[in-house]
Amino acid sequence: MSLFTRSQQPPATGKDEPPDEAGVPGDAGDTGEPAEAGGTGETDAAPPEEKARRGWRARHPRAARGVAKTTTVLAAVLVFGALMLPDALNKLSVVQFTRIPAEALFGVALVLLLPPRPRRIAAITGGVALGLLTVLKFLDMGFYSVLARRFDPVLDWILVSDGEEYLKETSGQALAIAALVGAVLLVVVLLVLMTLAVVRMSNVVTRHSVVATRTTLVLGTLWIALAAFGVQIAGDPLAAKDTADQAAVHVQQVHASLEDGKKFAKEAAVDPFADVPPDQLLSGLRGKDVIFAFVESYGRSAVESPEMAPQVNAMLADGTRRLQAAGFSSRSAFLTSPTFGGGSWLAHSTFLSGLWIDNQQRYRTLTSSNRLTLTGAFKKADAWRTVGIMPGVIRSWPEGKFYGLDNIYDSMHLGYKGPNFSWSPVPDQYSLEAFQRLEHGKQHDKPLMSEIILVSSHRPWAPIPKTVGWDELGDGSVFNAINKEGKNPDEVWKDKHQIRTEYARSIEYSVNSLVSWVERYGNDNTVLVFLGDHQPAPVVSGENASHDVPIAIVAHDKDVLDRMSGWGWQDGLQPHPDAPVWRMDTFRNRFLSTYGAKATP
Repeated sequence: MSLFTRSQQPPATGKDEPPDEAGVPGDAGDTGEPAEAGGTGETDAAPPEEKARRGWRARHPRAARGVAKTTTVLAAVLVFGALMLPDALNKLSVVQFTRIPAEALFGVALVLLLPPRPRRIAAITGGVALGLLTVLKFLDMGFYSVLARRFDPVLDWILVSDGEEYLKETSGQALAIAALVGAVLLVVVLLVLMTLAVVRMSNVVTRHSVVATRTTLVLGTLWIALAAFGVQIAGDPLAAKDTADQAAVHVQQVHASLEDGKKFAKEAAVDPFADVPPDQLLSGLRGKDVIFAFVESYGRSAVESPEMAPQVNAMLADGTRRLQAAGFSSRSAFLTSPTFGGGSWLAHSTFLSGLWIDNQQRYRTLTSSNRLTLTGAFKKADAWRTVGIMPGVIRSWPEGKFYGLDNIYDSMHLGYKGPNFSWSPVPDQYSLEAFQRLEHGKQHDKPLMSEIILVSSHRPWAPIPKTVGWDELGDGSVFNAINKEGKNPDEVWKDKHQIRTEYARSIEYSVNSLVSWVERYGNDNTVLVFLGDHQPAPVVSGENASHDVPIAIVAHDKDVLDRMSGWGWQDGLQPHPDAPVWRMDTFRNRFLSTYGAKATP
């Protein structure tokens, strides 16, 4: 039995009746349901054979009438709920559904004005459109919860595969496939039900055109008055038009995304360092082993949130003291990342290319170009061996050539035999020890320039590795017991306080691993630049958090830090609230100018 039951034709009267405006013969009562037995008595008087021919509605008129009324109510609730549904979870409240939606008033007026055939076409089209907009709202909810922004209908489909990969790594392939299939089925069901609901409501409005007209005039007048006086409830206007506004935003977003390719091409065509001779690049760092390390989800919230900062800042203060005892100095500040809550590769490419890479289209365009990256500048200078330690890479990564890396060690080439820690394939301490074993600890005819990605602070922040003795790392089997003793991410994610506590612990582990590595293996020529790629998800960083991430430069040679004295950065690993804030895409040019030739106009 269909949920959206059509009105049933009353028993035959012996003469032809013209169909009503909904295309259903006869009068179906107040809500378009079948006439109840007991009126004319014709239904009860019909022969059993006739009743059987007509179906269960004729045999059970009261039940049929109840089903039809219930279906009409459900259709109304579904349509109204879709119109009033917000696009972010933090906006979801009972008050949200106590307002008057302009879209409903417009839809009723349109149904009343159109003739039958165009009316039905408009109802079907409107139902499909409302269903699609509802899907977009659910996608927006998810994106706001994780990435603190709307879903982009043009550029964000690539993230579906990333989400599936994340689920597969954290919860297993079966759950990942089930989630994908379930999501597709839900979208199809929603589109079908929404279309049927809108068609049904248009039929009800047509059958009761007099009441619908009067109600629309009254509510329309009230809506205009409420809008004119700006009447609000809990900060939201009573005269609502949320769905129309959200649709307009997405239309503008689609146009902007389609035009963004041309805009980015113009930006990328300008590179002041493209023609700088190799011998003039990075002359101030010749002979130095330079490391660029990205710490996953290391955001400004980690050093400023009252709930997390005491723990993280105590670790940073201790790290500063330990580095000073080992002869190293450090300076720190903030960079503004192009992404939030995820999309690490967008931040990496922004930092290294000097271009603002905030979507996948820009990333693909960049990595298929010959743009000089920061790591590529070291290769072009021909004075360094360039390597990448990429424990988060679990399949082919052709972009490595674009970044100018001579050798790339992904998760399968680090020699790790231990367990995954949720999404993280390799603990950070092991990645750094592998770097020492495979590259830094060997004799080379050139110093090293290394890009290292640390992933232990990746969501879901449970279980978290523990620091062990460097001599105990071996092939990573030591982490088996640590993994078993760690917290279950499903339990951690039941409580927001636990999530933030475990996030802070993961940052403490990752940064402390770096500091400990410098203490153990650093030398007079070591230069370390480490930074966060983006803020953690809003559940950790909070609503309306900035896109800022900490960055620090550590060096044994004081001349390295003296060269950047004009930057205004603060001493130590911990940037204070008043520390300088740069856009992440400005770092490349500043760094190349400070440690080499000035840019060519």
